Amino acid sequence: MLDLLSNPQIEKELGSRLKSRRLERNLSQAEVAEKSGLSRRTITAIENGQGSTLATFIAYLRALNALDSLEGILPDPGPSPVALARLQEEPRKYASKPRHPSPAQPWKWGDE
Repeated sequence: MLDLLSNPQIEKELGSRLKSRRLERNLSQAEVAEKSGLSRRTITAIENGQGSTLATFIAYLRALNALDSLEGILPDPGPSPVALARLQEEPRKYASKPRHPSPAQPWKWGDE
């Protein structure tokens, strides 16, 4: 549903959802402001869809004890396939010798 909305419309929708979550938890804007360290005016602005920074959004969610909501938005992708393959490799048992021995004398141009 959100993919059909403009950015300002999404901000208003998220603000409305945050306000609903706040009211479900029976918290006033002043209480959320105190818990989050934000001003009450900032809380009002977020709830009215007037934008916020990511840090402000996180502080608001933390005050509502709703940070777990972010897991639904961006779940941890877990280890990459390459990392999984490395975990399944057997550990090395022996050290190897250098493949290209260093020359006994440093290389020189032929005209010296």
